[in-house]
Amino acid sequence: MADIPVDVLTPDPDPDPDPGPDPVPGPGRSAATGRERILAEVLAPVVQTERVPLDSNFFTDLGADSMVMARFCARLRKRQDVPPVSIKDVYRHPTVRSLAAALADAPPPAAAPAAASPAEAPYGPGAPGGPRGTPRYALCATLQLLFFLAYSFAAALVLAGGVEWIAGGSGLLGTYLRAVVFGAAVFLGVCVLPVLGKWVLVGRWRPREIRLWSLAYVRFWCAKTLIRANPLALFAGSPVYSLYLRALGARIGRGVTVLTRHVPVCADLLTVGDGTVIRKDAYLNCYRAQSGVIRTGPVTLGRDVLIGEATVLDIGTSMGDGTQLGHSSSLHAGQSVPDGEHWHGSPAQPTAVDYRRAAGPARCGTLRRAAYAATQVLTALIVYVPLAVGGGVLLVAAVPQFRSLLQPGPTALTSWTFYADALAASAVFFFGAVVLGALLSVTVPRVLNLVVRPDRDYPLFGFRYGVHRAVGFLTNRRFHKVLFGDSSAIVPFLSRLGYDLGDVEQTGSNFGLTVRQDTPCLTNVGRGTMIADGLSVINTDYTGTSFRTSEVTIGPRNFLGNYIAFPAGGRTGDNCLLATKVMVPLDGEVREGVGLLGSPSFEIPRSVLRDSRFDHLVEDRATFRRRLAAKNRHNAATMALHLGSRWLFFFSVALVVSAAADLYGTFGPAVIVLANVLTVLFAVADMVLTERATAGPHGLRPLYCSIYERPFWRHERYWKITNPTEAIAVFNGTPFKTVVWRLLGVRIGSRVFDDGCYVPERSLVSIGDECVLNEGTRIQCHSQEDGTFKSDRTTLGNRCTVGVGALVHYGVTMGDEAVLAADSFLMKGEEVPERARWGGNPAREMPDAVAGAPG
Repeated sequence: MADIPVDVLTPDPDPDPDPGPDPVPGPGRSAATGRERILAEVLAPVVQTERVPLDSNFFTDLGADSMVMARFCARLRKRQDVPPVSIKDVYRHPTVRSLAAALADAPPPAAAPAAASPAEAPYGPGAPGGPRGTPRYALCATLQLLFFLAYSFAAALVLAGGVEWIAGGSGLLGTYLRAVVFGAAVFLGVCVLPVLGKWVLVGRWRPREIRLWSLAYVRFWCAKTLIRANPLALFAGSPVYSLYLRALGARIGRGVTVLTRHVPVCADLLTVGDGTVIRKDAYLNCYRAQSGVIRTGPVTLGRDVLIGEATVLDIGTSMGDGTQLGHSSSLHAGQSVPDGEHWHGSPAQPTAVDYRRAAGPARCGTLRRAAYAATQVLTALIVYVPLAVGGGVLLVAAVPQFRSLLQPGPTALTSWTFYADALAASAVFFFGAVVLGALLSVTVPRVLNLVVRPDRDYPLFGFRYGVHRAVGFLTNRRFHKVLFGDSSAIVPFLSRLGYDLGDVEQTGSNFGLTVRQDTPCLTNVGRGTMIADGLSVINTDYTGTSFRTSEVTIGPRNFLGNYIAFPAGGRTGDNCLLATKVMVPLDGEVREGVGLLGSPSFEIPRSVLRDSRFDHLVEDRATFRRRLAAKNRHNAATMALHLGSRWLFFFSVALVVSAAADLYGTFGPAVIVLANVLTVLFAVADMVLTERATAGPHGLRPLYCSIYERPFWRHERYWKITNPTEAIAVFNGTPFKTVVWRLLGVRIGSRVFDDGCYVPERSLVSIGDECVLNEGTRIQCHSQEDGTFKSDRTTLGNRCTVGVGALVHYGVTMGDEAVLAADSFLMKGEEVPERARWGGNPAREMPDAVAGAPG
């Protein structure tokens, strides 16, 4: 099939064109006022028209979209004769006349601040976090590498001795008993060591500033790495997790339930009152990075507080007793929620919505919590750890190719027969695990779901709670959803998982690569709905003592953007567009035939004229069926390539492990350390090779096309095959992360601090020197709305800061030293001026007290 031409996004027109004739007032209307005239003059060249009628709708009449209007807002911000206009203002007042009227009472724009002297600059040689040069940066990298090698060497000594001791057991029972003893000792060791390491390295955390790449920062990074690597972090939602936080210094009250796996690093600064519930994907790190420094600060939660899913609490925030923070919301630095109030939005504001919707109190005392915690720990010690340790020993003993590595004599690695046998064995193991994992995902949870009935209250930390958590664990494995996502294959997989998809209208892109849910059997998606990456379906409500599962229904003919948390009772119906990071409303009438944007959400047009350009490809059913069939064939080949690349990577790692086992007798534990380093390097090499193979020698280019055109299919292949592995997280907070991004195609400057940023389209991103990217940030250079796909470049200037959980969209430019606050959504096409402080969802200019400084 021949390639279909693709339009590159329209470049910005001449920035200073002739404004043309006066704007048209419209029939029965008065002549344009001065402010209306200015707005029309600025808008005309942006929408590429000579005259702008004062009452023409920006979207339905003039054919603009959010990116075009973001350019309009950016031009207005450069003028001194009108107040600044945000994209939210444009959506709420979508004509020149209504927008001018809304601005009539706005205060005059402040005069531009004078250039700061070097001593007063917020980020410069005289600032606390100002540039300190390459030597300190290189020293930090060296110390971090030495820490990794030392930790690997200690682990190698323990592992080698343990494997030899377990292998000396007599029979299957003897091997199992030794595996239990050794596994229990290792488990306790790796749980206690990070806690001791934290207290030895930093003692008790206090509010302070730590300059990036300094020796104090190295201690901070070592403590953070140990804390996040602790296996107790896997016990989120269990009383064991609360005990872990207490051991780290957090003040955790009685009956607290913490479901988020984002472990607070500076736990001494976290206070949580009795009966509080913290939902999954919440960030309460008690630190953030900005302008070259790590700032630590307190987060205080009172009694019976509810923290919703996908929320961010910045440093210096507090919530009183009985308060609630809704899903997809955030508290910016310095915000405080008074006792008994409910807040939502980003930044949060008061609301009357009750986010503790259904579950009522239940009997859940200390004895019940202790029994549940003890059962979890014993299960790990008796079942999971021995299987992992003893299973490896038994595998080596059972497979002749592996057993030959440990026998004296000539090395097996010099035999081509060994490589052929190892290739075959790795294929059987890898593809067998893929099939077995899929079968477990679609069978076991359906049986377990019979135990937990919807709309009934159950006490926490009992048998049914354990079953409910097991269902979530088994059905949210990432591998198969990445494999089948962005293709027609995801529909039957999710249906067998338990989703109710009704009379499916296959689009070839019904779901993205990642979708999560609490209970698949209680998740309904209507006909013709398309869902991008990052959907999290909230089927469960919690109190401090109980939980309840509920059905979640997403209506037909919807389109859901990226990273949306969709709760039970969401007030959306048919034919809605939910924008990226939108907060799904739980109050008001059911929205139908509209779009929703922001947190808290507000209505926008369901679609715009520009996005209907490719509708004919769907409306002509014969053309649609032909293109869908071609897309399915392309996606099938992509899935095969993805499986093949994962298998080859698995085989490569298996060879490294085999070589380490073969050479252990000669070189001792040092060879295991080398194997760890080579495994990480192999992961990086795998990412780089797949990036180059799928993006081409010149990288990606901006696109504007239909999802039924070949360039989009190639972009889907790029997403699936180059999806960065978890190995990239090893480099978070180190200078090595910058090197990895550069190898993957990001145009990135020097001394960039990346604490866990996700970049789907690497070669479309430019990041300046000494930028700060906090944990959970995303720089996403694409958007899909129904059947239209768009991508464009994004540029961050020097010394920019992107806050925790914030998302930067495509076509964005951030000026030097600009700051984007936590959990913000910087929409496509926005231009952030130098040294500006922006925040919110959608992001807009904000006071320093909210966006920049801790309270």
